[in-house]
Amino acid sequence: MNIGGSIPALITPMRNGAVDEAALRKLVNWHIKQGTNGLVPVGTTGESPTVSHDEHQKIIEIVVDETAGRIPVIAGTGSNNTYEAIDYTRFAAKAGADAVLSVVPYYNKPTQEGIYQHFKAIAEAVDIPMILYNVPGRTVADLQVDTVDRLARDFDNIIGIKDASADLNRPSLQRVKTGTDFIMLSGEDGTALGFNAHGGVGCISVTANVAPALCSQMQAACRAGDYTAAIKIQDRLMPLHSALFTEPSPGLVKYAASLLGLCEPDLRLPLLETTPECQAKVKAAMIHAGLIN
Repeated sequence: MNIGGSIPALITPMRNGAVDEAALRKLVNWHIKQGTNGLVPVGTTGESPTVSHDEHQKIIEIVVDETAGRIPVIAGTGSNNTYEAIDYTRFAAKAGADAVLSVVPYYNKPTQEGIYQHFKAIAEAVDIPMILYNVPGRTVADLQVDTVDRLARDFDNIIGIKDASADLNRPSLQRVKTGTDFIMLSGEDGTALGFNAHGGVGCISVTANVAPALCSQMQAACRAGDYTAAIKIQDRLMPLHSALFTEPSPGLVKYAASLLGLCEPDLRLPLLETTPECQAKVKAAMIHAGLIN
C-alpha cells in the first residue's frame, strides 16, 4: 500500500437531506480518472459530525466498494469517544478499507497521556494501519511530537500522521525524532508545499475535492524534487486554498463542486448555505486556477 500524494478529504454529496449515493459513486470514479492518489471518506470535510452512525458506516462501504482497490481508501473513524472510535475502526477494517484516519479526541481536552491511551486502545483493538490526525484548531488538544513518536514506536499499525497544525516546524521535528519511514501528510492545503519540503509525502486535502488533477500534479512535482514546477501550480491554487475557508468548511467546497456538476451544495445544520460574497470569491479563484471559464 502506497499512501501519499494528493488525497482528498472527500465531501459527502447530499440531496434533500439524505446521502446521495449515486453522486458519491460518481465522485469516486471522477477522482480516480483525475489522478487522485487516495480517498478519505467521512472525515471532517465529509461532515462526519452530522452524519448518523449508520450513514457513517454506509459511506465507508460505498467508497470502498466503488474504489475497488484502484487507490487506497483511508476511512475516517475518529471520535472523542474511544469506544465509538474502536467500533468505527473495526467496521472499516471489515469493510475492506486500506487504512483509517483517527482524529485527536475533540471537546474532551485530554492530556498527552490521555491522547496516548486513546490511540493505544484503538491500535490494540485492530490490525488495520492507522494514521493519526492532529488538528488543534478544531480539537483544542494538540498532539505533540513526543507523543506521536511514542505511539509510532509502541504500535506497528500506527504508520503516519495527518498534521493540520500549519506549523512547519512539526514535520522536520517529527522526521528527526521518528525517522523517515513514518508517513507524514499535510492536512492544510496552503502550507502543503512547504510541508513536503520538510519531509512530507502528500496532503489530505480539501482543495483536491475540486482541483484533483492540479493537486496531484503539484504533489508529483514535489516527489520528483521539481519545486519550480510545484510553485507554479501552487500559485494557481493558492487563491482557492484561501477562498474555500472564508466560511466554515465544507460549505464552500460543496458550492465549488456544484459549479463543476459533481453534486448539490446541500449541507446539514448547523452549517448554513454559503453567502453570495464568499461564493463570488470561490468562483473567481476557480477561474484563476483554470477550473472553470
